[in-house]
Amino acid sequence: MSKSSGWDQRLQVAAGGKGLVGHAGAVLLRRCADRTGLAWALNAVLPRGAGPGWWDRGTVLICLATAIVLGATSMSDIGLLAHQALVFAEPPSEATVRRALAGLDETALRRIAKARAKARARVWELLERRPQGFPWLLVAGKLLTGWVVIDLDATLITAHSDKQGAAATFKKGFGFHPLGAWCANTSESLAMLLRPG
Repeated sequence: MSKSSGWDQRLQVAAGGKGLVGHAGAVLLRRCADRTGLAWALNAVLPRGAGPGWWDRGTVLICLATAIVLGATSMSDIGLLAHQALVFAEPPSEATVRRALAGLDETALRRIAKARAKARARVWELLERRPQGFPWLLVAGKLLTGWVVIDLDATLITAHSDKQGAAATFKKGFGFHPLGAWCANTSESLAMLLRPG
């Protein structure tokens, strides 16, 4: 399932030297996306283009997710990946990110969901192969083998301006109030329902 370009095969961990990369944790995230087949699966289900400077939309989404982990809060923050240029090459431009997101319709979103589900199944298969097995939960001294527990919870995200969809929160602040679903076994975010404050 995983098709890698091999960019990560020449990496090494060193305490000093030249050609070092800031935000090194992003390398592990990007490598995980490649090794689990997520990057390849996204590129396979999203439309491709041709010509000089064309970015595969799946790769743009992986870059955007990596930038968010590094602290990006807007499309222009894709520039955070410039620190990674020695590893990944130059990041996509803000305009490229904007075009990639604008091109996502309901059909593309369903395809993305299927690609993510396929990659998640692969990761869970790998987790199960570990010596300690899949991370089943221990509740009140009882191991819940075979149970996948979904934790539903809301969170408040403060908005510092009158952004689209922001509203007064129940705590009298201003922002958003997304409802999230997390897999308690693996701590991964499964879904997010965006709601006004």
